[in-house]
Amino acid sequence: MKREQENKLRRLATENVGALSSYLQRRMHPLSTSDLDDIVEETLIVIWRRIDDVPVDAERAWMIGVARNVLRNAKRSWYRRRAMEKTLSPSALSPSAEDIVLADEAVTIALASLSAVDREVLLLKVWDGCSNAEIAAIVMMPETSVAVRVSRAQAHFREAFQPLDPVVKFEERSGQK
Repeated sequence: MKREQENKLRRLATENVGALSSYLQRRMHPLSTSDLDDIVEETLIVIWRRIDDVPVDAERAWMIGVARNVLRNAKRSWYRRRAMEKTLSPSALSPSAEDIVLADEAVTIALASLSAVDREVLLLKVWDGCSNAEIAAIVMMPETSVAVRVSRAQAHFREAFQPLDPVVKFEERSGQK
């Protein structure tokens, strides 16, 4: 039995670690991208502990759900640590140059305008390529509700997305037009 479980975990990890890494990588903020491997590893440990709970018909969705929970725990820890650091020293932390370069301001602003659930279902649909059924399993919501949320999130994102035109931005800053 133990050998079967090891083989199942090995197969699941081989088939899905890329999707898990991609899912997590796009949602790491405010965590450092250097924490990605640790979070993937913790996800695989949880999957190993619960290997018998993996549904046969929704393995990828279930694994992304586990990754989502592990990432939430990591973010909660980060926020608690950050709050504690603020009480210990008043030093101001700023994002790294890499984080600033990688951030697309227009997309970030548009995504920030969405509710947390709408943003999550939109990112699962568009970035991770999940079906509505997979999203429903990940966020634990009826599939029909997911379809409505995806549609609404897409519409709100389109309304909020304002591509930044560097020429217009320069003219606004310099007072020219």
